[in-house]
Amino acid sequence: MELLSERARAAQKIGHLKVATNLPVYEPAREKVIYCNVRAANKGPLPDIELTHIYERIIDVMRALQRDELASERNALAQAQGHGTVAETPRQGRSNDCSDAREGNRRAD
Repeated sequence: MELLSERARAAQKIGHLKVATNLPVYEPAREKVIYCNVRAANKGPLPDIELTHIYERIIDVMRALQRDELASERNALAQAQGHGTVAETPRQGRSNDCSDAREGNRRAD
């Protein structure tokens, strides 16, 4: 959990840098390089495709976190300039309801 939280904090900082340097949040070429590096470093037991799926999901979540961070920054800037708030686009697949995942007293520790 701590490593994922550390990665999330890093993603937020990267989001701020992307705003400052006018870089896009989504960089498909960069992500391809990451997936190639993951497959090259894989020594098992997870198959390359499954490990790639895990990394795809992590990157997707971190990208969404960056977008949320950027939307917050834009809203703060808009409010400071007297323009109100910027409408946010809801993300699909995000839920705070963990009751289904906890069925059977299973825990993700």
